[in-house]
Amino acid sequence: MRGRKERRPAEDDVGLPGEPIQDPLLRVLPAGPDREPAAYDLQKESVAPGDQAVTGGPPAGRMSLDEARRKGPVGWLQLLGPGLITGASDDDPSGIGTYSQVGSQFGYSLLWTALFTFPFMAAVQELCARIALHTGVGLATSLRRRFPTWVVGACVLALFVANTINVGADLGAVAAAGSLLTRGAVRQLWLVVPVALLLLGLQMFLTYATIFKIFKWLTVALFAYVVCGVIVHPDLRQVLLASVVPHIELSKEFIAAIVAIFGTTISPYLFFWQASSEVDEMRAAGKRTEEERRGVGTSELRAARADILIGMLFSNIVMYFIIVTTAAVLHAHGKTDVQTADQAAQALAPLAGEWSFALFAFGMIGTGLLAIPILTGSASYAIKDFLGLKGGLADKPAYRPTFYLIMALATVAGIAINLIGLNPIRALFLTAIINGVVAPPLLALIVLLGSSREVMGARTSGVVSKTLTWTTTAVMGAAAVALIATLLIR
Repeated sequence: MRGRKERRPAEDDVGLPGEPIQDPLLRVLPAGPDREPAAYDLQKESVAPGDQAVTGGPPAGRMSLDEARRKGPVGWLQLLGPGLITGASDDDPSGIGTYSQVGSQFGYSLLWTALFTFPFMAAVQELCARIALHTGVGLATSLRRRFPTWVVGACVLALFVANTINVGADLGAVAAAGSLLTRGAVRQLWLVVPVALLLLGLQMFLTYATIFKIFKWLTVALFAYVVCGVIVHPDLRQVLLASVVPHIELSKEFIAAIVAIFGTTISPYLFFWQASSEVDEMRAAGKRTEEERRGVGTSELRAARADILIGMLFSNIVMYFIIVTTAAVLHAHGKTDVQTADQAAQALAPLAGEWSFALFAFGMIGTGLLAIPILTGSASYAIKDFLGLKGGLADKPAYRPTFYLIMALATVAGIAINLIGLNPIRALFLTAIINGVVAPPLLALIVLLGSSREVMGARTSGVVSKTLTWTTTAVMGAAAVALIATLLIR
C-alpha cells in the first residue's frame, strides 16, 4: 500500500509511556514534558475501559438502535452524536448568509435544493464515518496511506486555508449578531476577540465529554430558524410547489446560486470532522489504539448511519426554513440585495417584527459558536493525521501542543481577517472557489477509498452508496466548472 508505514498498535494515539515524546513543538521548546505520559495522564479526563462513552452508549461504542428504541426519546437523544453535530455545523453563519441571499433574491424558487441535496450529503458523510469506523483512524491518515502524498497534502492545505477564511467570516457574523441584539451598544469589533478566545479556551481546557455536550446543546439554537419560518406566515401553496417541482433558470446569477448551495451543504471540512469525531468517540469509549478500533460491527454501523441521517436531515430542514423565512419576508418586500446573515437579521426587524429579528440573530450566534471550533478542529485533525502526529480534543495541550497550535493559528488568522477589515463577502467567495475546486477530487479519492476491498474489507461501499457518492462527485465537479465559467463570463 503506497505510503503506508507499519507502527506498533500501542503507539497509535497515546504513545508508549516513558518513550521520547513525538510532538514536534515539544522537541524545540526548552521546557515541557519530554517523555510520553501514561494514557491516564494524557487525557484531560480519564475514561477507563468499562466507562460509558460520551454519547451515553455502551462501553464498546455508541448505543445500538434497539436500545435507543427501548429507551424512547431519551434513547434517541443519546444515540445522536457526531452526525447531528456535523449536520448542525453545516448551517454556520456563512451558510445562513448563502441561504438568506438565495431566499431574498429568488424567493421560493430554490427550495427544492434542500430535498435534492439531502441524499448526496447523507451518503458522503456516511462513507466518511464508515471509513473511520472500520479503519480506526482519521480520514487524512487513510488517504495518505492509500494515495500520493502530494495530492492529499494539497487537499489538506486548501482545507486549512478555506477553513481559516470561514472562521474569520463566522467570527464576524457572531459578533455582528451580538451587536445587533444590543442595538449597537456593543460594537461588532469589540466582540470578535472575546468570542474567539472563549472558543479556543473551550477546545483547549474543557474535557472532551464537556465539549461534546456543549456542541449538542448548541444545536438547539438552530430550531430558532424553524420557528422563524412558521411565524412569518409563508404562502403554503407556493412553498409546497417550490419544494417538489424544480425550478431552473439559465442565468449567471441562478447558476451561481446553485453552485453556492452545493458548496455550502457539501463542504470538505465536514468530511474530515465526521471521521475524526467517530475516532474520538471510539477513544472515549475505551478503544485507545488503532488495533482496538479497527473493524466495525453491524450494530455500531447501523447506529452511526441513523445518527448521520438524522443529522443531515436536521441540517437540510434548517436550510429549508431559512430560505422560506427570507423568501416570505425579504423577497416579498423587494429586499433582494441581502449578502450576509446579519444583513438578513437586520432587514427582518422592520418587516417581520422583533421576534423574527431576535430569533434569526440568536440562531446565528448559536450556530456560529458551534461551527467555529469545528472549522478549526477539522483543520487541525486533518493536518495532524496527514503529518502522522498525535493529538485530539481529549488530550491535554501540555502533551500535544502542536495539535492545539494549529487550531490557535486558524483562530488568530480568523481574528486578523476581522481586524484588518477584509470584506467578508469577498472572503467567502474565495472560500467557495477553494472548496469548489478541492471538493470534486477529494470526493473522488474518498469514494475510491470506500470502494477498496483492501482497505474496507467487508465494509466496502454497496451499489446505493457508490451511486450516490459518485453522483455527488460528478455534481460537485459540474458545479466547480459552472463556478469557473461564471467567473470568466463576468
